[in-house]
Amino acid sequence: MVAFNVNLVFEWSALQALTDTPGTGGRLRTLPEDFRVEEVPAYPLSGEGEHLFLQLEKTGHTTAHVLRELGLQFGVRDRDVGVAGLKDRHAVTTQWISVPAKFESRVAGFEMDGVRVLQAVRHGNKLGLGHLHGNRFAVRVREAAGTAPQAEATLAQLLTRGVPNYFGPQRFGMGGLNAEEGLRVLRGESRLRDPRVRRFLTTSVQSVVFNRFLSLRLARRLFDQLLAGDMAKKHDTGGVFLVEDPEAESLRAARGEVSATGTLFGKKAKPLTLEAGELEREALGAFGLSPEVFASRRGDRRLTRVFAADAGVRPEEDGYTVSFTLPKGSFATSVLRELMKTDVDAPGEGPEDEEAGAEEVGAGA
Repeated sequence: MVAFNVNLVFEWSALQALTDTPGTGGRLRTLPEDFRVEEVPAYPLSGEGEHLFLQLEKTGHTTAHVLRELGLQFGVRDRDVGVAGLKDRHAVTTQWISVPAKFESRVAGFEMDGVRVLQAVRHGNKLGLGHLHGNRFAVRVREAAGTAPQAEATLAQLLTRGVPNYFGPQRFGMGGLNAEEGLRVLRGESRLRDPRVRRFLTTSVQSVVFNRFLSLRLARRLFDQLLAGDMAKKHDTGGVFLVEDPEAESLRAARGEVSATGTLFGKKAKPLTLEAGELEREALGAFGLSPEVFASRRGDRRLTRVFAADAGVRPEEDGYTVSFTLPKGSFATSVLRELMKTDVDAPGEGPEDEEAGAEEVGAGA
């Protein structure tokens, strides 16, 4: 079993891996094009309506930076711009944003180094946070020559059993310290006053507790099993239910039909009970926390595993390229950590701003 740290700083070494296959090692993000992300829309666009959806490809910019520049050039107010999620600066990323259709004539004149408008399509509704199906990744792993077969073997296990749905290091900021400041916010000890920053920092505390809960399940071989008191989620319909017969429901979990969820604590998310509740209290107790400290948050539930789709490995001269699609809110680094068995995008070394999106914790969680 992994020896956990009781501090709130993110460390991959404190989180149990699912697979025990050899890691490929290697290096990420040598070039921006080594890490490609493409948003998969939640719905088809109608081609008519009061909003204009722009598909942008950007390199070397955060989403926020692009939105600021677009606002300046279009003259559009921040509140009138819609975005489904945030995308990393250190990559080539494709995503959709929406603006009022009255700005359509200004699209042709938009210019920004490293940014291209791929298409513009009208739609009836403004794009909202989390309004995407998922993200498609294509990641080049360098300095890992000859390891493509190892990556394929690990990926095969992930496709069968699922991917541990850890919050990746991007959730925890430079140095992985966001959760420590978030805990000070929750305890009334922080001097920060910006409400948006305060909310974001407290989501880091929710996230670190969730990661601990998931890691305990993996360490105790409960990744694809269910306990009495679990709140499980159906992968086909999204329905959530209380597990009262863990033996029967674990058979469904083994087939990939249902999975356990973890609690993102808050007033709308009830703690787990029975055996699952004991495990959850152990995760909280490791940080000296209780559900009550999250009373200012809304709360939510998060799947402990997700399933990748359209996945494959292509050998390269110096390593390999792995491609896969993940549901919204999931981190590509959870897949890469299993393949590489390294400290993927370690805080302070990897991207400091964004990854799969702002939707990892729901907007009100």
